[in-house]
Amino acid sequence: MKKSELNATDLAQFTGTEQWYRHALNGDVHFTDGAKHVADRVDAYWLLDEIALMQIYHKRVGAERFQVWKLKVNTDMTADLTCEDGTDNVVYIKKIPFTDFPLEGITFWFTDNTILLPSEY
Repeated sequence: MKKSELNATDLAQFTGTEQWYRHALNGDVHFTDGAKHVADRVDAYWLLDEIALMQIYHKRVGAERFQVWKLKVNTDMTADLTCEDGTDNVVYIKKIPFTDFPLEGITFWFTDNTILLPSEY
């Protein structure tokens, strides 16, 4: 099964959410229609899992009330996932050894226990 395309135009349509979805591995975390769209469209639930689970397993991450999560995909199909505190201070970095994520990168925000696209704030 071929992954669907994902582009900036698709993401720009999300300017709020009509529904919140509870994360399966961390029930305290929710995600929006836009985050679900990304995960469904390109099989990227692993990315939502990373964000949700770091709230539990990484104390510095979990302590931040507002988080900016950035996935940067490299040309060799590796990636860097970083969490910043909203003022460009890096709180967490993870090297992803392989990804077929179709964009050069994507940003999610995490606030009020919710993963969302910046346009949905």
